[in-house]
Amino acid sequence: MDAFYASVEQRDRPELKGKPVIVGGNPQSRGVVAACSYEARKFGIHSAMPSSVAYRSCPAAVFISPRFEVYKSVSADIREVFYAYTNLVEPLSLDEAFLDVTQNKKGLPSATRIAQEIRYKIHRKTGLTASAGVSFNKFLAKVASDFNKPNGITVITPGQADDFIDRLPIGKFFGVGKVTEEKMLRVGIRMGADLKKFDKRRLLSLFGRAGAYFYNIAHGMDDRPVQSNRIRKSIGKETTLIEDTDDLERMIEILNQLAGEVVRLLKRNDRKGLTITLKVKYSDFQCITRSATLTTPATDVTVIMTHVTRLLANTEAGARKVRLLGITISNFPDAKVDACKWVQLPLPFKNLAESV
Repeated sequence: MDAFYASVEQRDRPELKGKPVIVGGNPQSRGVVAACSYEARKFGIHSAMPSSVAYRSCPAAVFISPRFEVYKSVSADIREVFYAYTNLVEPLSLDEAFLDVTQNKKGLPSATRIAQEIRYKIHRKTGLTASAGVSFNKFLAKVASDFNKPNGITVITPGQADDFIDRLPIGKFFGVGKVTEEKMLRVGIRMGADLKKFDKRRLLSLFGRAGAYFYNIAHGMDDRPVQSNRIRKSIGKETTLIEDTDDLERMIEILNQLAGEVVRLLKRNDRKGLTITLKVKYSDFQCITRSATLTTPATDVTVIMTHVTRLLANTEAGARKVRLLGITISNFPDAKVDACKWVQLPLPFKNLAESV
């Protein structure tokens, strides 16, 4: 995501658009910058900078305390877009993730097209922009994602990789922090082409175990898989409306369709949930949820809609226009049983038996 925390604040407070926004601690305290808008970055402000220093760099900046619950909610919306294409999602933080789309749910042959679709859907769903890197391994995809920000996409094909790496400043390499960059500069490594000149043994002597990683990425080699350990804790469907509406009857129609889709997903995944959650996003992007927990699982559309209708009446829908509606079923009584299937005991049974 592009300047994620700051962009959420600018979205929710339109008067901040175009202004230098800093999300973080009070400049009069020991606070630090958690994130800043691109307007603030023009003044040399960056994350982890002391807020007092940021203030001196740009006295006109607007300082805002972080709203992490809001950021987590928006992040969940973004990840739902990811999971519509693949279950192989490895989050790096609230605003960044690796996706393996080699085999994808849409059956699309082009990773670039998938990246474009995801960026479009994120913007439609959240009002925020995202940048993407597309390549054949994690290192190159990560570097590419930072290459054309904001709101850009960079594609690195196998045929382009060597030239791209050769021209890449060493500080742009994923995994090379400030301290490592300074050490590399001292030994004459300024660009990827310089790093390629060092053999693996030399890099190991200079950087320890990380030397092998640096050797591999300098030659475009990175076989790390996308690690997804997601245990599905809920099943839901939501839709962004073509036009914002305050028509309650129309909302009920849409929710009824969503309930039908949720029931089909529950049956497909052999799940029965006790908690029904209604999600409503108003036209100003404010998002609220209302939930009801039942004594017996919700398994059909009629039961779900009985509760969803009551939950909708407990919102401002109708009095305020709505842009998104969603229904989620969670609190699966059998979830703990399924989770046990993923547990592997790491005991060395063979060695233990031999010692006995």
